[in-house]
Amino acid sequence: MKSFRVFTVFATAIIINTGPIYAAEEETNETAEIPEPTRFISEHSNRFNDNRIDYQAIAGETYIRDIEGETKASIFSFAYIKRDQEDGEVRPVTFVWNGGPGSASVWLHMGSYGPKRIVVPSDADHAGLPPYPIVEAPETILDVSDLVFIDPVGTGFSRALGTYEGKDFWGLNEDADSMALFIQTWISEHNRWNSPKFLLGESFGTTRAAAVAKLMEGELNISLNGILFVSQALDYQGSTPYVRDNIVSYITYVPTMAATALYHGRVEPPPENQEVFLQQAREFAVNEYLPALFKGNAIEPDEYRTVRDRLAYFTGLSTEYIDRANLRVQGTRFAKELLRDQGLAVGRSDSRYTQDQIDDLAAENSRDPASDGISAAYKAALMTYIRSDLGVDWNRDYLAPADPNLSSNWRWRTVPDGSSWEPAYVNTAHDLSEALRINPALKVFVASGYFDLTTPFFDAEYTLNRHDIRADQIEYEFYQGGHMMYVNEPSRIQLLEDTRRFILSQIPNR
Repeated sequence: MKSFRVFTVFATAIIINTGPIYAAEEETNETAEIPEPTRFISEHSNRFNDNRIDYQAIAGETYIRDIEGETKASIFSFAYIKRDQEDGEVRPVTFVWNGGPGSASVWLHMGSYGPKRIVVPSDADHAGLPPYPIVEAPETILDVSDLVFIDPVGTGFSRALGTYEGKDFWGLNEDADSMALFIQTWISEHNRWNSPKFLLGESFGTTRAAAVAKLMEGELNISLNGILFVSQALDYQGSTPYVRDNIVSYITYVPTMAATALYHGRVEPPPENQEVFLQQAREFAVNEYLPALFKGNAIEPDEYRTVRDRLAYFTGLSTEYIDRANLRVQGTRFAKELLRDQGLAVGRSDSRYTQDQIDDLAAENSRDPASDGISAAYKAALMTYIRSDLGVDWNRDYLAPADPNLSSNWRWRTVPDGSSWEPAYVNTAHDLSEALRINPALKVFVASGYFDLTTPFFDAEYTLNRHDIRADQIEYEFYQGGHMMYVNEPSRIQLLEDTRRFILSQIPNR
C-alpha cells in the first residue's frame, strides 16, 4: 500500500467554501532521501450547470518513476473528483495544462475550468489593484468530468527528485514523456483505466497534447476519447511572424490583424458583418496575398498596388507603411504600428488590450499589454484560493513564472545528441495525425480567439487542414477574445458550453 503525507481539510462549499477547519498529518514512512508525496485533501459541494456535485479536491504530488523504479520527479496537480458516484457510473476525467513552455496551470485553473475563478474586466481593461474578486464558477464542467490540473516539472510546486535534474524534463520530447507518465501513474493510483479520458491544453499545452496523445495511443496503449486545443500551436511556422522570410506567417496573421483593426475602428469603410469580413480576409490572404509574396520582385506593378491597397484595407495600416515593408507586414510589428498615432501598442496575446509604452519609435512592443493587464491578478487569485479553500499550507515556492533556468535549458532538439539534425520549426501536428490514425474514433476540439496575435486562429485552420488529418475528426469554434479568450466573459461561458458538449459527444453509451 502506498504511503502519503496527507493533510485532510473538511470544507463545506454549498455556495462559498468555508476553507480549512483543521489539518492533521498522518504518520509516514519518510526516508532520508525522498519523503513520501504530500497531498492536501478537502471535501466540497456546489452546483455546476445546475447539478449538485459533491467532490473531493486533491492538491498534491504524484511521483513518476523511471523503468528501474527510481523516483524521477514530483509532479503537483489539483484534482477535483466527484464523490459518491452512482452505480455503474464511469466518470470521465480531463487532464488540463497550460503552455509556455514553463507555464503552471494557473490560467486555465483560475480563468475558466476550475470550480472558482478570478474576475477581471471583460472589455480588456487592466485588472487594477488588489483585492481581486474570486468567485464561484458554476458554469464549469465538473458536472460532466473530473478535472486534473497539472503543473509540469519546474513550474508550480513540481520538482525533479533524486538523481534527476530539472533539465532532464525541459525539452519537447522530455516534457511529453513526463506528462504521459504522470497520466499513466495517476490513472493507476486512482483506478481510472476504464474512464473516458480527455486532454485539454492551451498554447504550448496544445503542442504537448499532440505529442502526449501519440505516446498514449501508440506506446502506452491508453486510448483517449478526445483532445481539446485552446489556442492551437502545433506547427510553429504559422505563428512565427518575427522571421522576415517566413511567408507562411504573413498569410496566417492577416485575418487576426483584420479582426484587430476592425475592433479598434481602423477599417474604412467599416464592414457590416464581422464574420463575413474575416472570411474575406482569409480569402484575400490565400488567393491574392500569398501569390504576390511568392512572386517577390517579379510581381507586376499593377498587381503590387492592388495587393498593397487591399492589405491596407484589411489591416488598417497606411499604404506608405506597407510600401516601406515591401508588403511584408509582420504580426509583431503590426501590434506596435496599428495605433502608433495614438501613442498606444496593442496586445500580442489579446489585441483588444492597449498600453502606452515608453518608446513610441520602436518597431515592436517592449511588453505585452494583455499579459501585464491580468498576470498579477491571476497569481494572487490562485495563491489565495489554494490556501484558503484547498488548505495548501506548504513551505515550498509556487513557481509561476517558472524556474528561471527552464527557458535557457529548454531543448527543442528531437533527435539524440551526436545525431545529424537540421533545425526546423517545431511541429507536433504529425504526432496528432498518427494518434488520430491509431484511434479513428478520437476527435479534436479547437478553440481560437479572434484577437490572438500569438497563435492566430487562421493558423489553426491552416495547420489542422493539412498533415494528413481528416476533416471529420476536427471541430473549430471561434471566440471574441484573445489567446486566453475566457478573459472575455461571454467567451468564457461559450467555451465551457462548447467543452461540455464536446466531452458528452465523445462518451459512448452515455
